[in-house]
Amino acid sequence: MANKLWDKGYDEDARIDAFTVGHDRELDLELAPYDILGTIAHITMLETVGLLPKPDLEALLPELKALYSEASEGRFEIEPDVEDVHSQVELNLTRKLGDIGKKVHTGRSRNDQVLVDLKLYSRARIERTAGKVAALFKTLQEASEKYKDALIPGYTHLQVAMPSSFGLWFGAYAESLCDDMTALKAAWEVVNRNPLGSAAGYGSSAPLDRTLTTRLLGFEDLDYNSVYAQMTRGKMERTVAFAYSAIAETVGRLAFDGCLYSSQNFSFLRLPDALTTGSSIMPHKKNPDVFELVRARCNKIQGAPNTIRLISGNLPSGYFRDMQILKEVYFPIFDELDDCLDIVDHAIRGIEVKKDVMSDPKYKLAFSVEKVNDLVKEGVPFRDAYKRVAASIADGTFDHDGTLHHTHEGSIGNLCNDRIASRMERVVAGFGFPEVNKAIASLVSS
Repeated sequence: MANKLWDKGYDEDARIDAFTVGHDRELDLELAPYDILGTIAHITMLETVGLLPKPDLEALLPELKALYSEASEGRFEIEPDVEDVHSQVELNLTRKLGDIGKKVHTGRSRNDQVLVDLKLYSRARIERTAGKVAALFKTLQEASEKYKDALIPGYTHLQVAMPSSFGLWFGAYAESLCDDMTALKAAWEVVNRNPLGSAAGYGSSAPLDRTLTTRLLGFEDLDYNSVYAQMTRGKMERTVAFAYSAIAETVGRLAFDGCLYSSQNFSFLRLPDALTTGSSIMPHKKNPDVFELVRARCNKIQGAPNTIRLISGNLPSGYFRDMQILKEVYFPIFDELDDCLDIVDHAIRGIEVKKDVMSDPKYKLAFSVEKVNDLVKEGVPFRDAYKRVAASIADGTFDHDGTLHHTHEGSIGNLCNDRIASRMERVVAGFGFPEVNKAIASLVSS
């Protein structure tokens, strides 16, 4: 018979067991360290409210901290006949400590256990991703400064429009990541609230101290209403997935530009040979597979919020087993996006920029607005200047020396990278990662 927290002694159907457990055993390994953290906080609280004798707490804590080390190092296992991580942790404690191990579930349900596990897991993954976003942001800003004088044509409707620069192009994606980090910060605020103590969605008659577990686990606040705490399942995942999809959109769009600009028809930049792949039939091919795969993976991530909504969006209040499937959609987005951020950062560092793109005569008309503005400065009304330049283009007499006079904030000549960097610093500081990590370190310290 499988080890289940809800076992009532009747025989099980093996096919039903396999279907209902699904992929939970392997997915729950991701949650193991966080389930143990939640249990440490919970039993510490139980002792303070008189529901767990102090000697029992003193027996349980070393065992849980040892299990936490195992889980953090990837050595924790969920046995084939054990339903989930919650069951395995309690089983391990019971094997070591007998009846004392059976006391850790007092005042809890698997519902609020998995809620707090997911919140703690998401919080840790967001911190990791935020670090990678910040690293790519820095790389893009460095490239923006390095190539701020390397002009390229800007496009509207994929037609040559006005002069741009690699400084402006790299910097645009850096600032986009700054806004994406703001969206990630909003998701963090939803994640960083404690659902523990809401039990199966209706609270508990046990005199729980939810404020204490909130402090112990480093949460900023609680999900107060017990019914709403349960309703955050699906909503929390969707909120995080939306933030990740925003980052993925930026990175995917950058990858598409990389494919476009490295093609022979544009030839604005070159990917090092080591970052390209070849063709089995065409000896000359050097394909931007890295950027193509990033684009596809980022598109895949952008589909996650909708998939999560389709699973949980039409459920009434309360818990339903549908929610178990969310992990299959939710967990992969973290590694997928982190891998894309890492490889794009690596690729950007290796890109070779062509610095004389605008010297090609085919881009001469990109300077038409510069000519219009030159005439305006001489006192010609804008509309008349526009018509005069348009006529010179039509009769083939248009000419411009390529001199630019862009000085306003955010233009080719005034990128404002320092101000954008300051904004990113403020957003990152707002997460409060050091405070969270200090709380967790205190919880598991010997």
